[in-house]
Amino acid sequence: MDPVSCIALATGAYKTLRGAISAGDDLMSMGNSLATWGKAVSDFTRLEERQKNPPFWEKTFKGSDEENAILIWNNRRKLDEMRESLRSEISFLYGPSAWDEILRIEAEQRRIRKEAAYKKQEQIDAIINFAIGCFIFLLSGGILFCIFYFIGKYQGRW
Repeated sequence: MDPVSCIALATGAYKTLRGAISAGDDLMSMGNSLATWGKAVSDFTRLEERQKNPPFWEKTFKGSDEENAILIWNNRRKLDEMRESLRSEISFLYGPSAWDEILRIEAEQRRIRKEAAYKKQEQIDAIINFAIGCFIFLLSGGILFCIFYFIGKYQGRW
């Protein structure tokens, strides 16, 4: 997922949650929206961590570092505002223990997701890095072969 998709998903779930809370719905009936919001925040946090040490192919072919930094900073502020708003409303309606329980469940889900989904992405990045390395190696070998061939041909050795 890219940061824009994560923020769009989080914003949609946040608006749904805010509307349900304003309407007086029970927190239990908002479980799917809360899970969607948490997943989007988790994905964005993973992308933010990944930007600190991006794979080779992202460093080479993606946009500028300044653009990514501003985008991440701006979106991080939006997510922090959403989190604070949800925390205050849930704590007000259900007590501080409800928010603490949500944080505990969120940490557990993040750990499980990190072990499963994020490892898959790391494997894909490793395969892409390997493929790019092999391509560069073969291209360099081909160029060297051509150079030696033409030097040999020029000197009349073959």
